[in-house]
Amino acid sequence: MAMEMDHSFTVPVPPDRAWDVLLDVEKIAPCMPGATVDEFDGEVVTGRIKVKVGPVSLTYRGTAKFTERDPDARVILLEASGKETRGAGTASATVRATLEPESGGEATKASMHTTMNVTGRPAQFGRGVMAEVGGKLVEQFAQNLRQLIADEAGPGGSNPAATGDAASAGQATAAAETGETGPGSTQPSPVLPAAAATPTPTAQPPAASADSINLIKLVGPSLLKRVIPAAVAAAGLALLGRWLFRRNAKG
Repeated sequence: MAMEMDHSFTVPVPPDRAWDVLLDVEKIAPCMPGATVDEFDGEVVTGRIKVKVGPVSLTYRGTAKFTERDPDARVILLEASGKETRGAGTASATVRATLEPESGGEATKASMHTTMNVTGRPAQFGRGVMAEVGGKLVEQFAQNLRQLIADEAGPGGSNPAATGDAASAGQATAAAETGETGPGSTQPSPVLPAAAATPTPTAQPPAASADSINLIKLVGPSLLKRVIPAAVAAAGLALLGRWLFRRNAKG
């Protein structure tokens, strides 16, 4: 099943910062539900993505490659392909992403055009459900990414003052261990500031990130609207076939 999709989302940082964030594959991977990065050499990403449909779980393993990265135009082109680890299903996609400033340059709008082809069990849901799944995933990814950026900008982010305190703490600890303290020493006295004595928390991956993409949770109502009529039709055909069989048997 081949299809095209368009999505967009906004992140609360300027385009230059957004560019660096979105290209840090290993850092933003936890923002995408179900995604795991196994290896990244700067060009090619090797990883897995797990999809769950009710009690059935599917894991795709594959690669994604940056075929274009234009920092001036702020355009990224990514080609990805994968295969079910326990099945014959495949998935491939080409994603073109562009970054544009918003809110006077303080925020960035990321627009994505995706051309994809899916075979196997997920393709049975049809284009409507797949498009809705894509939209929900982008929405959740954007939410997790904004949280990650907010965490980095907060107490766990890069803070020059905190960095200085940490450096002073390190020097004080070294002086205490070597005994090089006092007026004749080049090391500061091992009196730790309160801020330096308390470990600074680091930004953690978004808590909302899940270990798999649960299609039932993402598009449950839409999925049921499509599955129930199909199930009713199948049951009706089965009953009709049984009735015809009995009638012919009696005749």
